[in-house]
Amino acid sequence: MGLAVDVIFRIDRRTGTAVYAQLMHQVRQAVRMGRLAPGDQLPTAREVAERTGINPNTVLKAYRELEVAGLVEARQGSGTYVRAHLKPLPDNLEALRHELAAWAERARAAGLDVSDMQDLVAEVAAGTVPAGQEAHRVG
Repeated sequence: MGLAVDVIFRIDRRTGTAVYAQLMHQVRQAVRMGRLAPGDQLPTAREVAERTGINPNTVLKAYRELEVAGLVEARQGSGTYVRAHLKPLPDNLEALRHELAAWAERARAAGLDVSDMQDLVAEVAAGTVPAGQEAHRVG
C-alpha cells in the first residue's frame, strides 16, 4: 500500500468555482506535477474537512468524481489512492519551475498579486490578449 500523502488543499470561496471542483483540480494538479504518484493515499474526507472547514460530503463528492474519471480508487476500509498518471512529466520540469519562480518574483516586485499572475498565465497559455491590448504587428 502507498503512503498517506499530506496534500494541502486551498479553498477559495471567492472564485465562484464549486468547492468540490477546486478539490478535484488540486488533486489532478498534484498528480500532474508529481507530488502525488500512483499508490499514494489521499487524506481522508474527515481530515480534509477538518483542515479546510468544508463539509466531508463535499470532499467525498470530489473523490467520487475523481474515481469515475479513473484517477483514484476507493478501497473499502483503507482509503482513497491515486491509481493513474495524467501525462508524463517533462524532463525539464525543475528548470521550468525555476524559471517560473524567477518570473513570479519579478511579477510580485512589479505589484502583481497571485490572482493577477494566475490571470496573466492563463491568458498567455490560452494565446489570448484582452481587448484593447492587442499586440502591434510589424508587417
